[in-house]
Amino acid sequence: MAYDQETRDALIEMVRKFVNEQCKPIEAQVAEEDAVPQSVADQMKELGLFGISIPEEYGGLGLNMEEEVLVALELGQTSPAFRSVVGTNIGIGSQGVVMWGNDEQKSTWLPKIASGEVITSFCLTEPEAGSDSGSVQTKAIRDGDHYVLNGTKRYITNANKAHLLTVMARTDPDTPGGKGLSAFIVETNTPGVSIGKPEKKMGQQGAHICDVNFDNARVPVGNRLGQEGEGFKVAMSVLDRGRLHISAVCTGVAERLIHEMTNYAVERKQFGQPIANHQLVQAMMADSYAEAYAARCMALDAAKRRDVGENVTLLAASCKLFASEMVGRVADRAVQVFGGAGYVSDYGIERFYRDVRIFRIYEGTSQIQQMVIGRGLAKLAKDGLI
Repeated sequence: MAYDQETRDALIEMVRKFVNEQCKPIEAQVAEEDAVPQSVADQMKELGLFGISIPEEYGGLGLNMEEEVLVALELGQTSPAFRSVVGTNIGIGSQGVVMWGNDEQKSTWLPKIASGEVITSFCLTEPEAGSDSGSVQTKAIRDGDHYVLNGTKRYITNANKAHLLTVMARTDPDTPGGKGLSAFIVETNTPGVSIGKPEKKMGQQGAHICDVNFDNARVPVGNRLGQEGEGFKVAMSVLDRGRLHISAVCTGVAERLIHEMTNYAVERKQFGQPIANHQLVQAMMADSYAEAYAARCMALDAAKRRDVGENVTLLAASCKLFASEMVGRVADRAVQVFGGAGYVSDYGIERFYRDVRIFRIYEGTSQIQQMVIGRGLAKLAKDGLI
């Protein structure tokens, strides 16, 4: 569904105001305490941010892809930890249910996910399975009207807060690769499910990742998403939307950094004049602005194409590749423009420098995006479409 322009503008302005007034002032506090205050999460619930991608009939805002990108651009203007509070409910934690859930699964879970009452996580990555998602070893063996799950998932975002997990597990041990995988909805209070301690990370303090362990956890057959063997399809089906969302977040962060570096360059003086007057500093500012503008255009164009029903797998991978690499370059230039101050934590630039590094890794590494694009182009050539 597409909102009318007035409603859309009001939504974006509401998110922008929330970011400026509630998030930006406490960025350093969140990093220091490694926690987003519950009061901020509660405001996110009130604003409907947990349910922006969930259909209206289940209590969500039902935003189309373009509208979600516009919201993500605003959420990217502050520390990524804030976006992570709602990120799994918006994306990989809920979209499997949205796209593959039956009526009972949707009516049971989606309203609670949309309101923020239930926090979700997505359990795919394992100690020996990440980019090669088809090598998942966690097993789900049928036992009557249940499946028995055993295995370990790693680096699972929001796992320590989650009530509901979407879990990829191997239901057919004799079938290698993605065809032997199935997807399940698993409640975290299920006996045999345990959550590890949050990992200490390079950046994005306040956003937590943990191991999730399954030790003979019994999950009802009715909690399976789709049919046996469709788990890989479930995982892949959410990626186009997720990659466009992350592309927008990367772009929002880049725009924030450009704002910071430009204002600093105008105020900071060297050789008797603002450093913004020096051409080599201008070059760093200009390259950053041009690249961020390109990423914004890419994400919005791909989102609009998805909304009209086009297959955007190639475009989404291209957006994720470019935007995540771009924000890394912008963050590096921002540190350079700030000079010594960019290396000091008081200014916050070094924090963003660390925060953005993960964007090139999660929801598909840059190398995976290159493979998706390369294989897609080869298929188009084979089919005579390019």
